[in-house]
Amino acid sequence: MCRHCGTVKREQLDFLADNPHFTKRFAFYVGRRCRQASIRDVAKELKLDWETVKTLEMQYMRAQLKRAGTPGPRAIGIDEISVRKGHSYRIVVSDLVRKRPIWFGGEDRSEASMVAFYDWLGLKKSRKIKLAVMDMWKPFRNVTKDKAPQAAILFDKFHIMRHLGEALDKVRKAEYARLSGKDRRFIKGQKYNLLSRHENLTLEGKRSLKILLAANKRLNTAYVLKEAFGQLWDYGREGWARRFFDNWRASLKWQRLGPYERFADMIDRHWDGIAAYCKPENKVSLGFVEGLNNKIRVFQRRAYGLRDDEYLRLKVLTCMLPPL
Repeated sequence: MCRHCGTVKREQLDFLADNPHFTKRFAFYVGRRCRQASIRDVAKELKLDWETVKTLEMQYMRAQLKRAGTPGPRAIGIDEISVRKGHSYRIVVSDLVRKRPIWFGGEDRSEASMVAFYDWLGLKKSRKIKLAVMDMWKPFRNVTKDKAPQAAILFDKFHIMRHLGEALDKVRKAEYARLSGKDRRFIKGQKYNLLSRHENLTLEGKRSLKILLAANKRLNTAYVLKEAFGQLWDYGREGWARRFFDNWRASLKWQRLGPYERFADMIDRHWDGIAAYCKPENKVSLGFVEGLNNKIRVFQRRAYGLRDDEYLRLKVLTCMLPPL
């Protein structure tokens, strides 16, 4: 009891965790274990309550963020993730140079949610961004042009190739509907083989794909065009890239590939955001954002049913940080 004010006070001990029953050292051990295992498995292993493990892990993740410091990105990647059913989204912004997510938030993928990131970052740091990589979602593009007008906008290669994959799948479905009887057997069950990169297929998958392409001329044409389109990002000059795209688009003539023609129109409308990759200063790793999304999906499955947005935010922001 304090002799001056008469109140009961407790001494602050630096080695204690936020939960005074445990030390910080133990809390950090729990946090490191939760990087590889679910909360339930760690709680079972250490014979602790589920809520206790979650609280200790959140303290560990906050300590990771404190050590990482305040970001000042030069190149950012913008993407959205689905947090639950019913089109509920959150925006993830990553530092593409340091290869780590720096902001997770918003209520959806609207312009208002995107503005929240730039408000958090501040005007001074926003004006230092040189490159913004995103999908072709218009609200992201509009807000970035307004808040960081000096930044070059680059559309993510993996999102563009996903649109092309969807066009190929529409061609596959149309061919399946057009054919009947035994002719359908070559197409049935071949979606994965058609949409995957050829080098990623197993020997059996390559054999099945070869039979399919020999049996269906239209699917063979669509597949060859899909594989060839990836060369667009290999060019070092915009003029060469544009010539390649124009030739690729011209090859669609008389092929009766409606989904591909609509895809080509979309690329033409968004050409500036694709051609930006030809500039040497915009050569960044475009696979990081896609790799981050895969990592997020892994721990979303691991924490299935968890509705704590703050826990998910901490999990996303620390998933690429080194352990303490």
